[in-house]
Amino acid sequence: MAKLKLRKKDLENIGYPSGRIIGLVINTALRHYKRRPKEIVLELLASVLQQQEKYKDDPIWKEVVLALQKDAKDHPILQLLPKEKFFPIYGAQEIEEGAKQQMRLAMRLPITVAGALMPDAHQGYGLPIGGVLATENAIIPYAVGVDIGCRMALTLYDLKPDFLQKSRVKLKDILLENTRFGYEGFEQPMGDEVLENPLFKEIHLLKRLQQKARQQIGSSGSGNHFVEFGIVDLKDERNEFDLPLGQYLGVLSHSGSRGLGANIAQHYTKRAMENCRLPREAKHLAWLDLDTEAGEEYWNAMNLAGDYASACHDHIHRRLAKALGENPIAKVENHHNFAWKEQLADGRSVIVHRKGATPAGKGVLGIIPGSMSAPGYIVRGRGHPIAISSASHGAGRLMSRTQAKKTFNHRMMKDHLKAKEVDLIGGGLDESPFAYKDINTVMNLQTDLVDIVGSFTPKIVRMDAEKKRRK
Repeated sequence: MAKLKLRKKDLENIGYPSGRIIGLVINTALRHYKRRPKEIVLELLASVLQQQEKYKDDPIWKEVVLALQKDAKDHPILQLLPKEKFFPIYGAQEIEEGAKQQMRLAMRLPITVAGALMPDAHQGYGLPIGGVLATENAIIPYAVGVDIGCRMALTLYDLKPDFLQKSRVKLKDILLENTRFGYEGFEQPMGDEVLENPLFKEIHLLKRLQQKARQQIGSSGSGNHFVEFGIVDLKDERNEFDLPLGQYLGVLSHSGSRGLGANIAQHYTKRAMENCRLPREAKHLAWLDLDTEAGEEYWNAMNLAGDYASACHDHIHRRLAKALGENPIAKVENHHNFAWKEQLADGRSVIVHRKGATPAGKGVLGIIPGSMSAPGYIVRGRGHPIAISSASHGAGRLMSRTQAKKTFNHRMMKDHLKAKEVDLIGGGLDESPFAYKDINTVMNLQTDLVDIVGSFTPKIVRMDAEKKRRK
């Protein structure tokens, strides 16, 4: 029989608290049960956790029981509110029950002040994607998300749609030469002042991430991240760009803080879960108080990751502008997966988490994308107080990546993109346009939150290649 293998996640899934106790439990199990089936050992471990009195004098498990009891005394489980606070749901009929349930759970945290659920919402970890949560002097790393500061950036050029039609081959070559995705980076990345931020020396975690950040800057992630050429159609004559109504060439990018943000999220989520014990169903909502050393560190690291993500987009758009031989005439940028210090309408100071939701304060510009074959929209926020001045960050997924791969095939996707006159470089079935909600339905559900300034219709799309991601 194969040797027993246990992982930290195995134990957390049956209710063991994060921290050093995990190592003690794994070492004890391997010492005495290394040839037993994993499922039998996990049943035993669950029994030890749930019936500690029974095992307190057991020669094998008494040390684990003592550690569990000390841990429970040092880090008691915090209680949730008995009933969730009110929060508005925009487009409830378009949102899966799992996402609503996650939001209800977040609204029972003792630190929660207010919340809202956007129409693109779907289930995630901790806070649902599309969730907005305002807290009192506390920050939840998983309510910010793993891809810290992920954002949209759009640049407009004084070039008309016929330029794109006549130059498709050239524009595809420009994307291939000037963008990188996934594990690939540029042989000679551009320098940036964000890489010299003193936080890289002041925060221990960031010291080992600085070189990786230097290597990855200017590149994009995998999954739903992209760089696109498309057609911008300005529809509001009061647009903030002071441009005539009409159509322009546009470049739209979507990506985040790469490995830097992911490592920050994982590290501080672990610290939060070790020090803020919540009932098992809410464990991913563990928070850090901002007046603690860990909370202050995370806040500073999060803001650095946001600045880094912005620098990555700046590099992407500068490279493409140089290759085009044109200067942009306008730019819009907005981000999600972040936390802001803001004031609510009643004057209370709060920390607003927007996980897969974007700021939509009064007069604030942003981009809400559709899919690789559907238009996105340039929007102006209306500052709706009940929505905590927020809006959706996109169309939102209709189904999971796994389900999309099982449901659709490459022929269906190829025929659809051809009909929409979209050229795709890379990408996969998990990002199929069919896997997303209808963007126009989503926009109609948030007319109270934003006004439409214009649209962006993708025509040449580059994403990470599915085969490369599997490899």
